[in-house]
Parts: sequence; structure tokens; C-alpha cells
Amino acid sequence: MTLVSDNIETDDMRTRILVTAEKLFRELGYQKTTVADIAKVLRMSPANVYRFFDSKKSIISAVAQRLMGEVEDVAATLVAERSSATQRMRVLLSTIHSMNAERYVGDAKLHEMVAIAMEESWDVCMAHMEQITAGIGKVIADGVASGEFDAPDVGLAAHCVCTGMMRFFHPQMIAQCAQKPGPTIDQMIDFVLAGLAPRR
Repeated sequence: MTLVSDNIETDDMRTRILVTAEKLFRELGYQKTTVADIAKVLRMSPANVYRFFDSKKSIISAVAQRLMGEVEDVAATLVAERSSATQRMRVLLSTIHSMNAERYVGDAKLHEMVAIAMEESWDVCMAHMEQITAGIGKVIADGVASGEFDAPDVGLAAHCVCTGMMRFFHPQMIAQCAQKPGPTIDQMIDFVLAGLAPRR
């Protein structure tokens, strides 16, 4: 029988490993950080780390999931606000962009980690985008109900919004497009909202 306290201790240790791993990924870079480095900071053996994560790849997946989960939590809060759908959409899209830009673009080593996570743990990235798309769909559905938006197929509209915002959502595209010509985040959001507006 598994005791509740055992589960709490396991969750606590997993969290400590992930926090330490993220810190080392930021300082040393993902490629240079070893499981032994993580274990050394935590004053445990590498074998003990492997009790909680079966590989370095599973650690990076969990770190990426943790970082993306923070964005998802903020997005869910914004989706649930009581303001107009138009206002919520504007704040939601700009917040997702600013969180991803702050976390990944200004930090070259963390950016490297995210790039590797996207290659090695694509299922984590896909689950994240599904969550974000679902939140955007909820705001669109609310906008349709209030008459602010016209979207006969809410699911399709949500996917179109995400696709249109990819330059501002995807960490690698944010970094690559930062100095290239193109619309600003506000101009892109205006374009998205114009596309959702009811036809006159």
C-alpha cells in the first residue's frame, strides 16, 4: 500500500530535481549539464536521481512541461476573466507572447534547452499547444455568444488564431524574427480581432 506521505515526498523530490536541473540548464546549458551535476547540487547520488527520472531526456521533458505549465496556468486565469471577449483575447495573446519572449529569447542557454525539448519531447509541446488552443477557443466561443465575434467553426477559428500568432508564440520564431521586418504584436492582434469581428 502506498502512503500519502510517500507520494508527497516523491513529488517534493521530483520538484527539487526539476528546479535544480532548470537552474543548471540556465547556468551551464543543457548539453553541458549532466545528471551527475544535478545530483551533486542536491547532495545525492546520480542513481538516486534516476529513481525519479529514468533519463536526462525525461528531465528535460519535465522541465519544459513545468515551464509551459506556468504559461498555461496564467492563460487559464485570463480566459476565465469577466471582461469582454475582445479584451480577454488581446490580453491573452499578448501575455502568452511576453511570457515566452521573457523566458526563452533573452536567455540563450534556456533557449537551447527549449529547442532540444521541442525536438526530443514533441508530445509535451503538442499538449501545450492543445491547451493554449482550447483556451483561445473558449474566448472565441464566449465572443460568438456575446455577438463580439463571428466564427461558425470555433475550433477552426482557434487553430487559425494560433497559426497566425506562431511568430509570437513559438520561442525559436520569436528569437529568429526579433530583428526582421513584420507586424508588431499589437498589429497582429488587431489583425486577428478584425478577422473574428462580425461581418457588416
